[in-house]
This record gives sequence, structure tokens and C-alpha cells, in this order.
Amino acid sequence: MHLRPVASIDAAALMELHAGLSADSQYLRYFRAKPRLPVESAEELAGVDHVDEVVLLAEVQGHVVGMANYVRGARLDEAEVAFVVADEYHGRGIGTLLLEHLAAAARERGITRFVADTLAHNQRMRHVFRSAGFAERAEFDGEVVHVELHIEPTEQSRASVEAREHRSEAASIRTILSPRSVAVIGASRNPTSVGHQVLVNLLAGGFDGTVHPVHPEAVHVASVKAYPTVVDVPDDVDLAVVAVPAPAVTQVVEQCAAKGVNGLVVLTAGFGELGADGSDAQAALRRLVRHHGMRLVGPNCIGLANTAVGLNATFVGQPPRAGRCAVVTQSGAIGIELLDDTARRDLGISSFVSVGNKADVSGNDLLQYWEDDPDTDVILLYLESFGNPRKFARIARRVARRKPIIAVKSGRTTAGSRAASSHTAALASPDAAVDALFSQTGVIRTDTVDEMLDVAALLSSQPIPQGRSVAIVGNSGGPGILAADACSAADREVAELTEDTQARLRAFVDPNASVSNPVDLVASADVATYERALRVLLDDAGVDTILVVCTPTFAVRPRAVAELIPGLDAGDTTVVACFIAWSERPALAGTEPGRAVPTFASPEPAARALGRAAVHGEWRRRSPGVLPVLEGFDADQASDIVAHALADRGEGGWLDPATTHELLAAAGVGLVRSTPVEGPDHAATAAIELGFPVVLKAAGPDLVHKSDVGGVRLALGSAAEVRSAYDEMTRRIGAAMTGAVVQPMVPEGVETIIGVVQDDLFGPLVLFGLGGVATELLGDRALRILPLTDLDARAMVTSLRSSPLLFGYRGASPVATDALEDTLQRVARLAATVPEVAELDLNPVIASERGVTAVDARVRLRPARPGTDPDRRHMS
Repeated sequence: MHLRPVASIDAAALMELHAGLSADSQYLRYFRAKPRLPVESAEELAGVDHVDEVVLLAEVQGHVVGMANYVRGARLDEAEVAFVVADEYHGRGIGTLLLEHLAAAARERGITRFVADTLAHNQRMRHVFRSAGFAERAEFDGEVVHVELHIEPTEQSRASVEAREHRSEAASIRTILSPRSVAVIGASRNPTSVGHQVLVNLLAGGFDGTVHPVHPEAVHVASVKAYPTVVDVPDDVDLAVVAVPAPAVTQVVEQCAAKGVNGLVVLTAGFGELGADGSDAQAALRRLVRHHGMRLVGPNCIGLANTAVGLNATFVGQPPRAGRCAVVTQSGAIGIELLDDTARRDLGISSFVSVGNKADVSGNDLLQYWEDDPDTDVILLYLESFGNPRKFARIARRVARRKPIIAVKSGRTTAGSRAASSHTAALASPDAAVDALFSQTGVIRTDTVDEMLDVAALLSSQPIPQGRSVAIVGNSGGPGILAADACSAADREVAELTEDTQARLRAFVDPNASVSNPVDLVASADVATYERALRVLLDDAGVDTILVVCTPTFAVRPRAVAELIPGLDAGDTTVVACFIAWSERPALAGTEPGRAVPTFASPEPAARALGRAAVHGEWRRRSPGVLPVLEGFDADQASDIVAHALADRGEGGWLDPATTHELLAAAGVGLVRSTPVEGPDHAATAAIELGFPVVLKAAGPDLVHKSDVGGVRLALGSAAEVRSAYDEMTRRIGAAMTGAVVQPMVPEGVETIIGVVQDDLFGPLVLFGLGGVATELLGDRALRILPLTDLDARAMVTSLRSSPLLFGYRGASPVATDALEDTLQRVARLAATVPEVAELDLNPVIASERGVTAVDARVRLRPARPGTDPDRRHMS
């Protein structure tokens, strides 16, 4: 279904929709039978102004099947709403979707309430209102019910939207990954062709359905009857795999639409990856597919697979091995590597999707499906770009609490920050935004594909670590020490074993053994010694994870230890193994589900995997946090200030100091008193009024690093010093200095930076770090995306390398970190409420035990882009 605003050419379509309504639907809509919609009424609906009156249409394959409209009343914040859906489409959620989108359009135009009069027995309309999740009030007057719907989003309305989105997207992917029949279009007899290889893979994989080769000339392909076109296939076709030249793809898609195909996998290259011309062709392909209600994987991909139904619709030589890991990749080459490596490691996959150019189906859609997929325990993502990272954040935050998501995101360049015009923008690199996204949503980010598979092997076979403590047990000192170092580097704690544990170990180990952690059983240890030692360590309540290290000796062979470990009752303790110099080492020791143990060739990858898994466990155990109530935050005033500033400045730009202070005051952000001045005498007068000592700072839209150009003078103690400082600044800075500000000196404290930058993809990014002149030199900063909960803000303050300075380092007084967190929340809320705030710098923010004060502030505005989420006050 396609939702769109009405256009002037839609009058005939509106009349056709009305003519197809049953008498009952007409009566419920108009309170009377209305056999036809007059031409003038249809033309009036089609010609609305899209401000005080808005009409949205729902189309299916070019036919209008639903309409919703509102008309603003005498009260500017209120509008009357009505909608109608074709009888044959009742019960499919179209009315609810129309209402949701109509409400979004209304909010964007200042409307906060919908009203409607409906017949008491019109349960369909009442159900639509309730399903949307908005706050509703109803008054009954005989047969008529007057309904008021407050369309400001609520937790219930957001939950309703997400639930419907989840169900619909998961269902659309299910038709692709679990088809009953597949057509391979372009299935050539040439064994080296892509189409032939896909057909052979489907036949060899034991697909639980029918497979139809499609070729314009061949009668049989791979001994299977072929058809000239997909339309000629006598049976229904759920999924079509397209392997024809790019110029022929459009015709094939049209044929698939005529056949009623649900999903397409377009392997063909020659689209968006080629540049502008290819992008246009890809956009046209996407429009065509969506017009016909199909889902599209690709183009320019290697196919998909679902081992649960024996579906291998790829042209890869290595068949997928059944397992519990779901895989999505943007790169075909990486996809081939993943299929090979998962099989080699005995991991196996539940389903695999190469999304290629992501013209339609994306990782977000697949996450919706895998969330409830009973065959999937772990989700692996290889990403090169984000299409909609805000939606990814919303979905991943929910899915990761049930199933681990492990991701490799390529493209770590920081080149985009080179031209940044503020401290915050310079520090908020693209990769830092990805780190923030993954950190807040519980996605486990790894640096390489190998590391991703290491973590997947651990999490698909072992419980998530319950804590940071690790016990290391082995039969040689060197690897044990390396393991301890690797665990410490991965921020794992090499546990101090209890006296009872050490005594129990000492009772049976070699006299030369070490029973402290790492436990060195020495070379004489046999399998029985390993078993007893492991049972003792499993009884130690202070041990969350055990890393077993085994080197081949005269007393023990690695295979015996590998067979021993999975049979132990480890309970919730996570167990991994490292086998030194064993060429036949299996990737997983043991094959019984839930009892296999991942094995490694050296301690370092084992420790890294444990570290990644343990951090994920900590994220799961944390509360999601809440959005705090911010007293004194005036959203309306902030919006008005920005609106007036943009009206004066047109395309935006840096705010002057006075307007900056006014805007931040509306957000409740504390700023030191500042007086804008022009000229040395004006500066001296302002200093006298403020009281000495004072600070003089140069002002100018291009002055970011004022200290570097001599634009900051501290502790000026007289009018003469202020005049002299102003004259010297003018000489040194020149035309870039358009004035200055005079401020009183503030009490000493820790200099921090708090800022926001609007990212076109990620939305507002909030930054906290060490402030002052060392901001960019040290790069000690934390970045978060919205929404910013109370726990997110607290984590930002505590996560810096320099955070100890805030908590009483070396006898200093702790600063008011609660005030820092409050300021972070306020700038986050300001960025969400007023998306026209493109950049905001508070640097430095002086934090002391008495509170925090921002002593320098810069704000840059830009007009909000069309389509900005109108739900501004609730994004953060």
C-alpha cells in the first residue's frame, strides 16, 4: 500500500472509491445513503490547501482504496477528522495507518486535537481510534458519539505504531524467506552462469517446495521443465530469483507482478553501484516493485538462504550449513566469506540474506523478522552504510534484549569532520556516531569478521557472562600469563580465587602447581586433573567465566580435554577453551545444543570475545532508563526564538551572543552573565558595571578557537587593562573580530564541553568531554544519540578517561555531576524540540562542587529539512 497526499487529478479516483462503497459503509460515513459523490465535492477534496485541510489517500497497485481527511475548525489547534476505506479492505489496518499519518501532518501544522461525530454502532471507526493509541474522550448523545482525540504522541501510541510496524515488516520478510515455490528467471543451461548455479543450489539443498526454471528458449534446465516466462508457470510463484541482464529486469518485474509473485531477489548488477544513471534505474525499480506490492532483495546481491526450509537461492559454491545464526551482509564477497567461515567453524546459519544495494529490503526489515524467528539465536550484520539509523536504533534496542546482535561496520573514516566549524562537530565523527548508536542499543561491535564469528561462536553455544571475573586454568605458565594479560586488556577481571578454592585445588595438583589465578596445573596434569580442577572452579561463586588453556604434553592430549569440557555441568558459568599447537582443533568442542564450547588457537581472541560478550551482558542487565522531567524547560519559547531568528537571517548561521543566551535560558541552561560590547570604551564601561576582575572574549562568527588567536584575556583588574586588551585583540585578529563580550570571572573548577550537532542520518548527537583548550587535542569525549535517558547521561559523565577529575581525584572536591547530567539532558531536549539547532557548543562548562556554569556558548541554526519528524517534543 502507498500513502500519499491527494492531488488535483484525483477527483475521479475519489468518485470511484465512493461508488464502490456498500450502502452500510455510506451510511456509517455520511449518516445517510449517498449513492454517488458529486463532481464538485470530489474536486473540492482533491484541491485542498494541505494546511487547513489535508487529504491522504491509500493506494494499492494504483487504485485508491482509502481516504482520510481533516478540516481545521474555528479553534486553530482543532480539526474535524473523517476517513473511509473500501469494503474489501476492511480489517487490514488501513484506517489506522491513515489516521497515524494524518495526525503527524496535523501536528506539523499546529493541530493538537481531532474531533469527530460518529454513529454509536460504528464500531469500526471507534476501533481505529483506539488502535492508534491516542488519548480519547467520548460523549454519547443518543445515536451519535462525539469523539475527541488528542493526537500528541503517547507511550501507548508509540507502542501501537511499533507493534504494527513489527508485524507487517516481519510478515513481508516471511514470504521471502519461507516461500512455497521459487522461480529462477534466467536459469541458463550454461553451468558457469549465475542463473544455472542458483537453480542447481536450490535443487541440491532439499528445498521444501517447488522450483521452476524460466528461460525464453530452453525446454528443460538441469532436467527440470522450464517455462518461457514466469507468467507461463502453471503453479503459484511466491519468490522469483532474477538473473537476467539489467535492461531486461523491468520487463521481468512486470511479469512477476502479473503472476502475483510476493518477493523478488534481483542478483543483477548495473544499478545504484554505477553512479547517477544506475541510481536512477534503481529508484525506478524500487517504485515499480512497491507499486505492485512486492518486496525486493538487491539488486546486485548474491541471493538468500533459509536452512529451515532447505532454501539456498544463492549462486555461492559453499552451501549454507544449518545452525542458529542469522546473517545479513551488504557485500557479496563478505557474504561468501561468511558462508564459508560459518561452515568451517561449525556455527551454521538459520538464514542468510545478501541485501546488495538495499533498494528495498534492509537490515531493519530483517531484524523485525529475526526477532521472533524460532530458528535464530544470534544475529550477524555486515554493514557498509545506514539507510535509516534512527529506525535501526529503535528496533535494535528492543531485539538485542532478546537476541545478541553482532555487527561489523566498515568505513571508519573521519574525513567528514575536517571542515567542522565547532568543537562538537569536529569531535562527532561518523564512526563515533556509529559507536554511540551501537553502545546505546546493545549491538556488539567488532573490528573484523573473524572477531564477529568468534563472538558468535561464544554466544551461540554458551550463556552470556554474568560478570567480569575470569578464572584461567592450564598446564603451562606462558600461555596462562598471556591469557591473563589478554583478559586484562579486554577489561576482564582475573578473579582472586577464594582460600577454600585454592585449598581444594592444592589437595590434588602437582606440588609445583600454582593455585592462584591463573591456575597452572603444570605439564604433568592429565585429563583427570583438568576435570577435578574445573569442577572446583565451577563451585567458586566469584568466578563468572572460565578460560581453559591446554598445551599438548606427554600427560595429556588436547582432544581428550576438548571432549571433557562440554560434559561438565557448568550452569550459568561461561566456558571457553584455548588449545595451543593443535592443528585439528575443532571450532566448537561438543555438538550437543547448549553444551558446545568455543575453542581458540590462542588466548587473545578468546579474551576479546569474552570481553565483547560480557559488555553485552552488562548492557542487558541495566535498566533502559527514563526520560527525566526538566523543570524550567520552555519548548514554546525556544521554538519562537529560533523561528524569529531564522526569519531575520533567512538561511540561518551563527546566532549573536544575546540571542544565544536567550535561547539557552529558555532551555534552562545556566550561563555566566555576559555583556556584548563594541569598542574599548564600551568594554571598559561594561567591566565596571560587572565588577572586577573580568574576562574579555573576542566575538565573531568565524572565531572557534579564540585562545589560539589571542581572543581570550582573563582576570583583567581595571578599566585600563580592559581597554588595552580590546585594542590588542583588534590588532591581532583583524576583521574576523566583530565585537567582544565581557564576563565576570567564575570560580575555578573542571573544564568540560557539552554540545550537540545535527547529523543528517543519525539525528542529534550529544557530546560530553574534557573542555577548554585541550578539547580536540585529547579527544576525551562521549557521544550519544537520542533519546537520551537519565542513565545515558550518567554514563556519558562517568565514561571518560578523565572522569576521575569529576569525582574528587587526588583529594580534590567532587563536582556537581548531577548538574552536568541535567545540562546534557537540556541540550538534548533542545535539539529534539528545535531541529533547526544545527550545532551547539558550551565550551568550557566549569563544573565545581557548587554547580556548573557555561562560560562560552555558540549556536548555529539552519532551516529544518522537509519531512523533519514533527514529534519534536518527544524525540528525546
